[in-house]
Amino acid sequence: MQHEGTSDGPGSSNRFRGFLCAFCVQDVVIFFRHVNYSCSFAATPLSQSRRIPRVRVFDAWAAYRDFRFLWVGNFCANNAQWLQLLTLGWLVTHLTEGDANSSWLVVSIGGINTLPGLLVGPWGGVLGDRVDRRKLIISIQGFMAIFAFGFALLVLADVVRVWHVYVYAIISGACLSVTQPMRQTLIANTVAPAAIPNAYATNTLTIPGTRMIGPFVGGILVATLGFFWNFMIEALLYVAMIAAFWPMNTPFNTGRHVSTGSGLRGVVSDLAEGFRFVWSGNRALLYLILLTIVPNTVLQPVMFLLPVFTTEVLGRGADVGGYMLAINGFGGFVMALAIASFGFVFRRGIVCLATAIISSVIVLVMAQSVWLPMALVVIAMFAGSQTTIRTANGSLVQSLAPDELRARVTSIQRYGQGFVVGSSVLVGWLAGVFGIRIVMTSLGIVGLAIAIPFAIWSRQIRELE
Repeated sequence: MQHEGTSDGPGSSNRFRGFLCAFCVQDVVIFFRHVNYSCSFAATPLSQSRRIPRVRVFDAWAAYRDFRFLWVGNFCANNAQWLQLLTLGWLVTHLTEGDANSSWLVVSIGGINTLPGLLVGPWGGVLGDRVDRRKLIISIQGFMAIFAFGFALLVLADVVRVWHVYVYAIISGACLSVTQPMRQTLIANTVAPAAIPNAYATNTLTIPGTRMIGPFVGGILVATLGFFWNFMIEALLYVAMIAAFWPMNTPFNTGRHVSTGSGLRGVVSDLAEGFRFVWSGNRALLYLILLTIVPNTVLQPVMFLLPVFTTEVLGRGADVGGYMLAINGFGGFVMALAIASFGFVFRRGIVCLATAIISSVIVLVMAQSVWLPMALVVIAMFAGSQTTIRTANGSLVQSLAPDELRARVTSIQRYGQGFVVGSSVLVGWLAGVFGIRIVMTSLGIVGLAIAIPFAIWSRQIRELE
């Protein structure tokens, strides 16, 4: 892909690899959805005598009007997120043309918007349990629509600089760290409790699906029309999300938390209450959140290494690196569709533990995959296993958390994702020192070292339906 101001010279390959790294780091988004095969709800009864499982992907969609509004809104928001990620990476590439630090700047912009979550995320959870979550999201997305439109004008006027892009990424990341957990929480507020697993699984489709659509369309626009229209479309997607959320109700909101204090002291008290509940309210909930260390902190950096893996192990170029990213999105989408359609045969707790182990084994196999077709299959399997554990884990967390604490618990669960950037950078540095295959093998071993003890001793997780 080429656009004005971007050459096809020797440095362009390195810059593209840097952008791919940035894109991979951001795939931390997290797939917190699941469906239970055994669940049923009034609108879509399931016969106990049924031998062939019925496709259930649209059950929650058909039964709950408000969930349909939520799904459409999430589809728009996720498209905006992926479109923004691609556009910012290419914009930094364009602005740093000929700069010796270009690749590093591209990589850093790809992960910088996850960092505000470490500071803002938990406080956003407190706010989400105090106020109307739907109105909070609408307000923040309205601000982002105006912000994106203003940034588009800067691009059109050709006055944008690299520091402008960093400010945009940081502010967007802060907004995302609040709205994303709230959008997850609203799923449980728009469907009956029995329908939560199916609704989460159906909502999963908006993530890998938009990961394929947003960058694809955005790449074409950058190559043909420039950056301005990408930011304009991002702003319009935020407006579309607001339009979807506006008529939506939350009939299954069981009650708003009332703080026992006011001002800063009350906010701190509410935040502490959320952490206390996770720590002592339900041990299974704590263990589920700790288990996310495996798919996020330990194994997610594998995606960061894909461009380097493509060049150094497979001996291929940026075009194949793009295929690797595409097959990753496809593998996640297929698994999400399967989960939403048919559910799981086994308990979700067992699925969480098993897929944590399986994902680690897949990374070990990937480290030895020097044949391109095998590598493509393995990376698709890796994406599928990551989607599975996050779906099962996330839906269980949502089911275990009471509604008055659900926003805070969701924010705490997502908190660890802010560390993915740091772990990815560390892994990237280690790969440069010891070699990518050694580092990938080490990641698989570390994943197993964490997942296996969980599987052996976490009876609380194994018993979760």
